[in-house]
Amino acid sequence: MTPGDPLSGQHVVVLGAARQGKALGRWLPSTGARVTITDLRSAEQLAADLAEFADSPVQWALGGHPLTLLDGCDVLCVSGGVPLTIPIVQEAHRRGIRVTNDAQLFLERCPAPVLAITGSAGKTTTTSLVGEMGRASGRRTWIGGNIGDVLLDVLPQIAPADVVVMELSSFQLELMTISPPVAAVLNVTPNHLDRHDTMEAYSAAKAHIYQHQRPQDIAVFGWDDPNARQMSFTAPGRVAYFALREHKQAGAYLDGKTLRATVSGSAEFQAVCERDTIRLRGDHNVLNTLAACAVAGASGIPVDAMRAAIAGFTGVEHRQETIAVVNEVTWVNDSIATAPERVVAALRSYREPLILLAGGRDKKLPWDEMAALAAARCRAVIAFGEYGPQVVEHMNRAKIRISGPRLDRVTLVDDLPQAVTLAHEIAQPGDVVLLSPGGTSYDAYLDFAERGEHFRELVSKLQP
Repeated sequence: MTPGDPLSGQHVVVLGAARQGKALGRWLPSTGARVTITDLRSAEQLAADLAEFADSPVQWALGGHPLTLLDGCDVLCVSGGVPLTIPIVQEAHRRGIRVTNDAQLFLERCPAPVLAITGSAGKTTTTSLVGEMGRASGRRTWIGGNIGDVLLDVLPQIAPADVVVMELSSFQLELMTISPPVAAVLNVTPNHLDRHDTMEAYSAAKAHIYQHQRPQDIAVFGWDDPNARQMSFTAPGRVAYFALREHKQAGAYLDGKTLRATVSGSAEFQAVCERDTIRLRGDHNVLNTLAACAVAGASGIPVDAMRAAIAGFTGVEHRQETIAVVNEVTWVNDSIATAPERVVAALRSYREPLILLAGGRDKKLPWDEMAALAAARCRAVIAFGEYGPQVVEHMNRAKIRISGPRLDRVTLVDDLPQAVTLAHEIAQPGDVVLLSPGGTSYDAYLDFAERGEHFRELVSKLQP
């Protein structure tokens, strides 16, 4: 038990038994809290999870979220995938019950400095690369948050001399009333409007990552993104930028073919590496690398550690990840691309003939730019999943406006297995088959990682 924890003796209700909710269920008893986990699913559906907690004092309330769960409740912890508009959350606010999440509870207790990163695009790659820079500097480094481990699971192991790198989503940031000493907003473009309704609400959630900083803290912003740049003017602490062109503020920028960065607030820009050292495709990954340099530099990680990490970094799973070459056809897993904007970035990274697999569940985002670029650059587009019919409509409209040199078919199939089968049938040597859906995975999968792993499995079974 954690001595003197503020949660000791309190009744905490955890809303949702997914990854974050289960981590809360594992950690909260150590604080001395009484814990109830509630989930819409039945005991039969959660049999494996209940077995995991067989020897735990955690109580379970399954099949719904009755408001009576709030009777005697001191704290309501909300998993990231749970909308804050549902009745039990609204009633908790009305009753004055504290509503929080795992990321907030971790930040309140973490003994090590935290570098936290958010953005509409690029945050997973940037977070992972900053983590590698921390490790290259010789410091024990923990990576988690919206990716990797739920950091509450490892909180007892974290020491003050360590460094923690967190990816934070808008869902996690909605409830945040604390900011880390180093925070980064990479970019803010339309995303998750199915959850936040408006860009204003989405931007307001993102801003929580830096709004509670102290004057001595540092916030890093993408200068080339108008929304992120505008947000920087409201930062309460020190500010740094990253950009594809020179700027005078601390941070990082591209000087011709050389990446330069400052360290620990110094005004001197040091050469990090040449652009061709970056092993990831696309200008967007140059920006991600610059962002990582700016964040690492803000935390005092030296340039030689940045350089070593960049040289060895080949990307993250499910982000433009080459998973196989079959009959001289390259198969690429970009399952993490859950917005049309990310599909655009992927399409711009390839000059080879492309067969694009797109679909999933829509987030009420604009698809016109993605469809136009796909019409210009792809040989075929195979649409699948819940939003597949609308993807076909977007593509057919784009074909009328744009006469691409390659696009000769747009086909609708039911699901990802059918999309892979058709792509294998029509692919020619030299093609790239790119799974870059543009939609979320929730029409058929638990998350983008499960979708990406299914894609990997399907491709592994293709016959040469």
